[in-house]
Amino acid sequence: MKRNALDVLIEWEHRPNRKPLIIRGARQVGKTELVRIFAQQEFDSFIEINFDEYPQKASLFADDDILNVIRFIEIDANQKIVPGKTLLFLDEIQSAPSVLDRLRYFYEKIPTLHVIGAGSLLDFVLSEPDYSVPVGRIEFLYLGPMTFEEFLCARGQEQLHHYLATYTLATAIPEAIHAKLLGLLREYFVVGGLPGVVKAYIESGLDSIATSREQQSILQTYYVDFGKYKKKVNVTFLQDIFKKIPSQIGKTVKYTALNPNAKSALVKESLDLFEKARLLYRVFHSDANGVPLGAEVNPSYFKLLFLDTGLVSAALDLKLIDFLPNTELTLIHSGAVAEQFIGQHLLYTNEPWAEPSLYYWNRPSKGSTAEVDYLIQYRGHILPIEVKAGATGRLKSLQMFVQERRTPIALRFNSDRPSIHSTHTAIAGKKPIPFDLLSLPLYLVAQTARLVAATLDGMDRIS
Repeated sequence: MKRNALDVLIEWEHRPNRKPLIIRGARQVGKTELVRIFAQQEFDSFIEINFDEYPQKASLFADDDILNVIRFIEIDANQKIVPGKTLLFLDEIQSAPSVLDRLRYFYEKIPTLHVIGAGSLLDFVLSEPDYSVPVGRIEFLYLGPMTFEEFLCARGQEQLHHYLATYTLATAIPEAIHAKLLGLLREYFVVGGLPGVVKAYIESGLDSIATSREQQSILQTYYVDFGKYKKKVNVTFLQDIFKKIPSQIGKTVKYTALNPNAKSALVKESLDLFEKARLLYRVFHSDANGVPLGAEVNPSYFKLLFLDTGLVSAALDLKLIDFLPNTELTLIHSGAVAEQFIGQHLLYTNEPWAEPSLYYWNRPSKGSTAEVDYLIQYRGHILPIEVKAGATGRLKSLQMFVQERRTPIALRFNSDRPSIHSTHTAIAGKKPIPFDLLSLPLYLVAQTARLVAATLDGMDRIS
C-alpha cells in the first residue's frame, strides 16, 4: 500500500548531507513494510536485521572500527554491502541501545551508506537519563496510521484521491461525489488506518468481521507490550486504563474518570508510558497568545487522542451499521469519533521530521465554558478549529476565540460540502470582529494547510 512517507524517504535517499534515519511510530503503523517497499523500489540490495527476533546480532556492532562492523554484517548476511546501492535496515533498534549509539559512526565514517533504523518502543530508550542521543548524527521521521487519502488509494479510489489533492474552493463538489466520499469516510471511521487492518478489510471483501478480528489481534499485541514498558509495572492496571481511554476522547481529562481508586500520579505515569509507546497523544491547553503554540501550554489541562480512529471505534463497539448514510458523522458517540479523526490527521500535518503535537483552547466563564477543539498555526496566525455540524450562529466558542485573538480565519469540519463566507462575531457587549469562516467536510482534512493558504491569499488580494 502506497504511503506518503515513501516520498519523504526518496528525498532523504538523494540528499547529499543525509544522516542515518530513525523511523518513530507505534507498533503496527507500517514502519517495516514501508522500508521494505522503499528498498525494493530504490536499491540494488537490502539487509534487514531485527533485534527483537535476533538480539544476539547486536554483537556484530561491538567493534570500535565501523569498517569491521560492516565486514561482520556482510559475513552474517552473506551479502556484500555497497554504499549508495545497499540499504541497511535495523528494525526494533530499541532492543539494542548500543547499536543505536553506533549510528553516529556510520554518519562520520561511511556517510554514503544508507542506514535506516526503526522501533516501536524507541522512546523508552531515548528518554532514559543515562542515554545520550547522538545529536547532529541522526535524523527522525515520524510515522502515524494511514491517512484517509491513503486509505482511498488502498481501496482502489485513486481518482478520488487525486480529486481531493487538487480540489479548490472555487469548485462545487457534486452531490454524488460528496455522498461517495462520506460513504468511504464511514468505512474509515470503523476500519481506521493501521495497514494490517486495512489489508484484512480489503482482502476479505470488505468484511467487518475480519476487520474486527485483526483489530482485536493488534490490541492484544499492545497488551503484551505493556510488560516491556518498565521493569516494575502493573500490567493489569495498564490494561484497565488503556481500555478506558477511547471513551475519554474529546473530553478534558480527569484522572478519576480513568481510575477513581488510584492516585493521580499513578494514572499520569500510565499515560506517560502510553505516550512513549505512541499509542496516545495528549492535546494540551494553550493560551494561544502567540506562536509557537507550545510556548504557553498548561500541562494541567489536556485532552487525549488515541492512535487510530478504527481502534477507537472497535473499543467503543461501534460497527459499520452504526454509520448509516443518513447518520450525522459528527454526532456519532457525541462527536468523539469525528474529533478523533480530525485530531489524528492534524497531528501529522507538520513536517514529517517534527515531533507531532496538537493543542486546544478554552476559557471558562461564569455559567458557561468556551472551548475550541483544536488550534493550528499557519503563517504566523493561530487558527481555531471546531468539529461539529452547527450553523454559524451556534459557533459560540469559535466566535469567542476570534473576538479575543483577532484571527482572520476560523475553521469548521462537518459532513456538509465546503463553503467559505465572510462574517463577524456576535458577542454581547463586544465590538463585532470580521473573519472568514472556512467550513470543510471531514474528508478534506489532509488538505487543510493548502486550502487555508488559498483563503489567506484571497484575503490578501482583497485587502
